[in-house]
Parts: sequence; C-alpha cells; structure tokens
Amino acid sequence: MKTILSNEETGALCAELAILIRAGESPMGALSNMTEVDENNDLLKKLAGDVENGMTLGEALKESGAFPAYMCGLVQAGEEAGRTEEALEALAQYYEDRVRLNRRVRSALLYPAVMLLLMLVVIGVLLVKVLPIFDDVYASLGGALTGVAGGLLTLGRWLDKIMPVLWILLAAVVVFAAAFAVSESFRDKISGSWKKSHGDKGISRKLNNARFAQAMSMCMASSISPEKSAELAAGLMDAGAKERCSGVQGRLEGNESLSAALQGCGVLSASQGRLLEIAQLKGAEDKAMSQIAGNLMEEGETALDTLVSRVEPALVLVCSILVGLILLSVMLPLMHIMAAIG
Repeated sequence: MKTILSNEETGALCAELAILIRAGESPMGALSNMTEVDENNDLLKKLAGDVENGMTLGEALKESGAFPAYMCGLVQAGEEAGRTEEALEALAQYYEDRVRLNRRVRSALLYPAVMLLLMLVVIGVLLVKVLPIFDDVYASLGGALTGVAGGLLTLGRWLDKIMPVLWILLAAVVVFAAAFAVSESFRDKISGSWKKSHGDKGISRKLNNARFAQAMSMCMASSISPEKSAELAAGLMDAGAKERCSGVQGRLEGNESLSAALQGCGVLSASQGRLLEIAQLKGAEDKAMSQIAGNLMEEGETALDTLVSRVEPALVLVCSILVGLILLSVMLPLMHIMAAIG
C-alpha cells in the first residue's frame, strides 16, 4: 500500500528517526519504538518489517514508494558514510523549511485575495443597491441618471438580474478557497498546474534556486558526488524549474566546474559562484552551498514581502478610486440639479 506523506509528516518522521538513532537506537529499534507509539500507522509497520527482513533504512524508504528519490538517496548515502542521523536531521530541517515557506506564501496571498473579494463585493453593492436609490431621487426631481452614472446603473440592473448566478459563483470561490487552504493534495494539484508554465519566474525562481542549493549542499555534506547531488536535488524541483535545474548534472558530466554549471543554469549569481570557487579550494563547498542557499532563501522571502507590501496598498487605492468615481458620477449631477432648484 502506497501512502503519500505531506512535507510536514515527512519532516516529523525524519526528526523522530534522527532523535532515536542519535540516542543510540538502531534504525530497526527506532522504527519499532515509533510503531509502538503509533500502532495504527501501516507505513511505519511496513518500514519496520522491511528493515527487520534485512533491508537498510534507505532501501526500506525507497521500497515503500512514499518518499521522494532525493530523501531515499540522502539516507542511503548517510548510512554508507556512517552518518545516518545527520542525514535525517538535515532532511528534517529541509522539510521544516519547506512547510514554513509554504505557510508564509499562503499567508502572503490570503490578505490580498480577501481584499480583492471585498472590493468586488463593495462595488457590487454600490451598483446593485445604492445606484437605484439615487435613480429614484433623480426621478423625483424630474431628472435621470445619464453618462457614466447611467451606464453604471444599467450594469447594476444587469447584475441584479443574474444575482443567483453570482451567488453560485461566490459560493464556488469560497469552496475552492477552503479546499485550497485545507487539502494539501488539492493545493499541490492546482499549484503544480500553475508552476508548470509560470512557476520558475520572478520570486518563484529565487525560491527554487534556494531549494536546489539547499538540497545540493545536504547531499554534498553526505559525501555524495556533485553529479549525483544535482540529479537528486533536481528531482525535488517542481515542473517549471525541474528542466532548468536538471541541466546542472549535464554540465557537470560535460566537465564544467560546479560553479560554472550552477551559474550556467541560472542558480547562482557571479558573486555567489566566486564564493563557491574559493570554498572548493579548501574543500568546503558543502558549507559554501549551505550559506548560499540561506542567502538565496532570504532574498526570495524579502522579494515576497516586498511584493505583498506593494500589492496591499495598491488594492486599497484601486478600491478607493473606483468607489470614489462611482459616487462622484452620481453626486455631481445631483449637486447641479439641487443648485438649479435652489
């Protein structure tokens, strides 16, 4: 039975295994302890059974089909180097960072989305409920709404006629938003479709570069070759960035240096490439990659915060301008009529 774990669940599993193995337990003992705590977890039972039957932890993870090739490869490399707990700790940190970033992105998108929805509701109420009142006032004064106000009134009446359809659309939007927020599998499908064509540009590209650099640094710290590290790290990328990042392995196999390969595929800047070249002279490329990954992640998060800080006031400004224009288109002619009567 194949069980697909979320990033949060995968990170928690790695963290628990790392703690138990560092405390002196064997992988078999660690899995047995975890199975005793969570007796209904069929995946843990399968992993424990496979390890008991002679598989290594990495082989059992791979056999289960529930974990990405990157995770299995890193655990296997850690086992071969006698650093299983370190590999698991690095994976736990990686998935914790992914969960934190995903939550941050969702939070950043939530407020502008709510603002946009409220803006549309306010404008809709003005068109459907408020403008007809002004039309009655104009009629009582012997006039009628014309020009922009008349056009908006016509639009409001049309919206009023299709109000049941609008309520259905609003309900669909709410259901979609709730499903997107609650269901990780649904969220992955939607975001995966978007990332396929738009997911490696702008801020997304910065965050993809950070993830790739972090994944490579973890592999290299476990004594995995740069070529294999690039292959495993590329497997973690979303559809939009996977092809670009896969090019690093091809460049390395074509005898390019690590720095040149990463720069050639747009992962590192020239200054970051120089830092990596200097670190390679001292055999500290894994530490340099880890530092670069942290810098790239900070750049991506800063760019995200900057974008949100600009979008929020822009939405407020647009909403204010639209509401103001609607009210002015109604009030100015009314003021002229009142002045003429007076």
